[in-house]
Amino acid sequence: MNATDVSAAQQRPVDAIAIVGPTASGKTAAALALAESLQPQGGAEIISVDSALVYRGMDIGTAKPSREELATVPHHLIDTLDPLQSYSAAEFAKDTTALIHDIRARGKTPLLVGGTMLYLKALLEGLNDIPAANPEIRAQIQLEAEQLGWPVLHARLAQVDPTTAARLAPHDSQRIGRALEVWTASGQTLTSFHQSAKTHAPDWHIPVISLEPQDRAWLHRRIALRLAQMMAAGFMNEVQALRARGDLHPDLPSMRCVGYRQAWEGLDAGWREAEILERGIFATRQLAKRQITWLRSMPDRLVVAADGPDALNEVLRSANPLSR
Repeated sequence: MNATDVSAAQQRPVDAIAIVGPTASGKTAAALALAESLQPQGGAEIISVDSALVYRGMDIGTAKPSREELATVPHHLIDTLDPLQSYSAAEFAKDTTALIHDIRARGKTPLLVGGTMLYLKALLEGLNDIPAANPEIRAQIQLEAEQLGWPVLHARLAQVDPTTAARLAPHDSQRIGRALEVWTASGQTLTSFHQSAKTHAPDWHIPVISLEPQDRAWLHRRIALRLAQMMAAGFMNEVQALRARGDLHPDLPSMRCVGYRQAWEGLDAGWREAEILERGIFATRQLAKRQITWLRSMPDRLVVAADGPDALNEVLRSANPLSR
């Protein structure tokens, strides 16, 4: 759907507006500009849709909004957890549901901003009774991964649940392990659980504005520049400080975030900073590719060319009629 093609159905009052897109596509700038433009209509508050921004002490490598940006408009679900903790899509959906109601009650427009598409999917489509974590099954899967490697387990997942496997990287241990755990515990795939959830989806009216580059090379250049700037800003010192705590390890969800994983592995292996940077750029490109695949599965999204000459104004033209 074109960004200017807003149907009559979308003119009814919205619960929130989502601004999504792959990493480095300009979501933060777009959200801040939209929040400012909504001031005459009561203002806006931003809810982060990002599985990394929830963690305290992980600022540089997550491209967390600056203090100045955070002070411009109220933000939620940023710096809420210690890196030792985990945060699920179900928790995000629950927390965000409450936040949307609270923000609307204050007469403001909630803006859902980020690129963790599983979180957005959980909110928009609902969740179902996916089996709870099973420590015994998880331990067995972990043991097999140590013996065979995660790519082998990814290939196994592709045999039973090709849809889930297709959107996961071969080394995405957290999600591959969880998908295999669900299959082992229930005999049902994650895909089947997600499909059944759609029949119980909440009645949200949340238009999705998606910043998507028309030229993939444009995004690759921005990713490389962003990571180089992170390195210059002291990213490796940030990772060293996290390691120095002594209670964190590379299998935690926080430390599996793109960039942090490569930095941790590089410090263990004695890689030069240039190699860590190169591997981080490659992993971030792969993340962006997966995010774009998620986005293309959402036919009702309003697409804005992130690399277009007037991207910010296009976001505003798309969003402002929806907020009225």
